[in-house]
Parts: sequence; structure tokens; C-alpha cells
Amino acid sequence: MESRNVSDARRAAPADLEALAQALAAHGAAGRTQGARLAAWLADRPERLAFGSVRSIAAEAGVSPAAVVRLAKALGFEGFEAMREAARAAITQPRGYAERAAALAGRDDLDIFAESRRAAAANLEALFSAPMAAQIGRIAERLLAARAVHVVGVRSCYSLAHHLAYVGRMAFPNIQAPPALPGAILDELSGAGPGDVAVLISYAHYSAEVIRAGDIARDRGAAIIAVTDSRNAPFARGAAEVVLLPMEGPSVLPSLAAGMHLIELILAEMCARSPEASARIEAFEARLRRHGSYSG
Repeated sequence: MESRNVSDARRAAPADLEALAQALAAHGAAGRTQGARLAAWLADRPERLAFGSVRSIAAEAGVSPAAVVRLAKALGFEGFEAMREAARAAITQPRGYAERAAALAGRDDLDIFAESRRAAAANLEALFSAPMAAQIGRIAERLLAARAVHVVGVRSCYSLAHHLAYVGRMAFPNIQAPPALPGAILDELSGAGPGDVAVLISYAHYSAEVIRAGDIARDRGAAIIAVTDSRNAPFARGAAEVVLLPMEGPSVLPSLAAGMHLIELILAEMCARSPEASARIEAFEARLRRHGSYSG
């Protein structure tokens, strides 16, 4: 009987977050097995499914990792990765900023604090995962080997672009300053070429300037590293690496906290792999001290 039910479910995997939540709730009410207990637990915590791993979800829910995989198949997915991608795509569907702000209206301070804490923990758990660690290592190697690294982020994402470029340029002369003036993005990227890397940072609603930067980078033969919230981001087409930022949280704009940690991790990996990094940073600090930039 159970195998027939699993087969039936596989023909109709939940198509959206509401359907997934309903399927989880129904599965959770169906018995007292580990799978049922896990489904009931996940129905109230969809962000854990979107950004957790098999082991982390199993540990939190108090079930075996095998139960997590079995649940994914019972709900109609090929495996856990397919279920997680479906949940992530549903959760990260863009909402208008006004809609996000309206969702905060009238909420209790402690409620917002608690949700922010849960979201921040889930975002960091997703960032500090084994697959992300491997991807950050690949990115560090690619940036170190690049002839030039062009960093583009506008509006709220300019903070991430600036931090990557400012700290990176202390140790790595191939990193270019992020364009900030009107027309500067086109000017910067039009000089890119094979052997260069363009790090493009944006999330929904995707900035037109970053999309244009991606078009130019592809045309010039530069590799693209897309830091974004979806593999379907318009500037991520053909990217060498697409880094999916976990950005959940009850804020007006998607959270950039994990994005800042990502930048710090990339820079730390680059320094760890570069014998010249510490000497260059020492020389940078000495120059600024000599010219009075620091007071302490």
C-alpha cells in the first residue's frame, strides 16, 4: 500500500509553496512514523527545507537523514535536492518592497525579532554548507587567476560590491574599483576580455545596470560570477558560477547579511591561497598610516 501511495505522489509533485505545505501537512497527519513527524515539522518551517541540508534538517527534526530523503520521494520529487530547489524557488519568488513593508505593519516587536533570528540562522546555515564551501574555493581560485576582476553592484548591492573591491584591492591588484558614476559600468566592462572575471551582484527586482553589465561581459568573453537569489536571474545566463544567496527575513529589502559573509569568506580564501597577500596588506596599512588616514 505504501509503495503505491509513493508512486502516486511522484506523478504530482507539489507545484508551489502552498501545495508543498499542504502536502507536508497531509503527510504529517498520516501516521506516527519518522517521515510523518518530519513532514509535520517542515510544514511549519518551510525556510528550513529551502536552505537546510539533509543532515541539518534531520538533526533539527530529530529524525534520521534517510527519513529526509524518503520524504522527498514520497512527496513526488526525484530526491532531496529537487525538493529543496522547489522550496527555495517558491520562497524566493520576488515580492514588491512595499508588500514586504506592509507585511511588517502592526506586528509585535518580539515577533519580528524572533522571526529575524530564525531567518538569520537559516540563512547562515545555508551559507556555511559543504557545497557552498566548495564553490567559494572555486571562486577564490578563479579570482586569483583572473587578469582583471570587475565588480558590479548597484543600489543596495553596491555595499557588497564596494566591500569586495575595497578589501580585495588591499591585497590583489587585479581587482578593479566598482563603477559608481553614470556610464562608468559600460566604460569599465567594455575594456574586459578573455581572462577577466565579472562579479555581478543583484537580486529581484534585478537592476537593469547589472543585466547590461552581464551582456557586455559575455560579449567581451569575460567569465561571470553571478551573486543573486535565483538561477534564473537574467544576468546569470552562461555564468561560470551562480552563487545563490539565502536572503530571508522580515525586512523591507531582502537580507544582505549572508552576502556580506560570502564576500568575507571569498576574500579570506583568496588570502589563504596567496603568499603575497599579507605583505601587500602590510604595505597598504603603512601607506595610510604615513599619510594620516588612521588615528589609532
